[in-house]
Amino acid sequence: MRIIVLGAGHVGGTLVDALHEEHDLTVIDTEGERCAGLADRYDVRTVQGDATIRKILRKAGAEEADLLLAASSREEANLVCAMLFKRLANGKAVMRTTSTELLDAWRQGEVDIDFMISPELETANAIAGIVGLPAARHTDTFAEGRVQIVEFDVPPAASYDALIGRPLRVADVPADSKLAGLIRDGRMILPHGDDVIRPGDRIVVIASPESARRWSRILAHGDQTIEDIVIFGGGRMGSTIARVLLDRHLRVRIVEARADRAHDVAEELPDARVFHADAFDAGFLERQRIGGAAAVFAMNDDAKNLYGAVLTKLHGVGLTITLAHDPVSMEVYERGGVDVGINPREVTAEEMVRFAHDPRIQQITMLEGHRFEIMDITVRAESEVAGRPFKELPATQSLIGAVIRDGSVLFPHGSDVLRPGDRVIVFVESAKASAIERAL
Repeated sequence: MRIIVLGAGHVGGTLVDALHEEHDLTVIDTEGERCAGLADRYDVRTVQGDATIRKILRKAGAEEADLLLAASSREEANLVCAMLFKRLANGKAVMRTTSTELLDAWRQGEVDIDFMISPELETANAIAGIVGLPAARHTDTFAEGRVQIVEFDVPPAASYDALIGRPLRVADVPADSKLAGLIRDGRMILPHGDDVIRPGDRIVVIASPESARRWSRILAHGDQTIEDIVIFGGGRMGSTIARVLLDRHLRVRIVEARADRAHDVAEELPDARVFHADAFDAGFLERQRIGGAAAVFAMNDDAKNLYGAVLTKLHGVGLTITLAHDPVSMEVYERGGVDVGINPREVTAEEMVRFAHDPRIQQITMLEGHRFEIMDITVRAESEVAGRPFKELPATQSLIGAVIRDGSVLFPHGSDVLRPGDRVIVFVESAKASAIERAL
């Protein structure tokens, strides 16, 4: 596929990293240094210039391109570039937007763009999933919410029980779920019956929502339902997160240091409690008794987010979720004791990547620094593996964790048969994803 990526920043770089091996990429950016960096690292074509100018788009090959991923941080440039691309090419235009007004206009059919992606909304949905599963470090929903993908860290001090430390063929694995992967010492293991889950492992589970909650209760040693969330930072990101959590009937408190912004958020979100306060005021935290809540840090400064997360831990907060604006911060957060770090740019890139895949793919999520993918893909009638029992499928270093068939979700066993038209949720190494697409 011929793809134009607008923006050589973090989102654009992530897109190039995920797509350069399988597609013909051209990157447009106004900064020559960033273009040169991507060209040297990935051997992709770059064009320095303003993508809102027709001749720059033509120079990038827009008239022959199949897809535009407008991922720059300049929303107006993304919009104008996408609209020009739709005039010049027969390809699909996907753009990144931070404007709720523009997103609403697109949803109402008033903007001729194929798809718009909101980093704020994608991040808010990711956080809502984490809050629902306190033991999880990453979660995503597939198949209209009927299948959940969850990464758990098994506590190093976890005791051996009916699940931990027993061969999987005899372990008490929650029903309606599949253990898709074991990550141990940086290495991925596709589990078989003789493998065991050990303390300190990171595991990937494909499950029904109820089964995912059972996994969470087992690994957290009890039901740790969270209904109270404190959000530090009332900017666009923080208020969007609050809105999504309120829609899920959770109690939300917002702490914002700027008086004018605190006033505006209070008017925008009357169901939330909004405080004009300093996130690092220990007295305020004590008075608010935040120990039983989850804390979400959505400020624009990673160092402040980290400090705030550690401070709230001292006040008894059990779950801290912190946004990272610099990719390096994710590792710092993990070492600093933050429970979950989320990079909004990574979340945005994940959503954009799926448009470069086979049109049968309805959704993709990436795990472990893009080393692995989970795909929602429909099996072709002429597929070489259709009509075969799962136990007879060829070894492909992948795992089908769930099947959506006739409106129902099946977590397949060896004797079940894969059928043409099945929607399957597949866990696969990213380097082998294209081969799996072709096989299915």
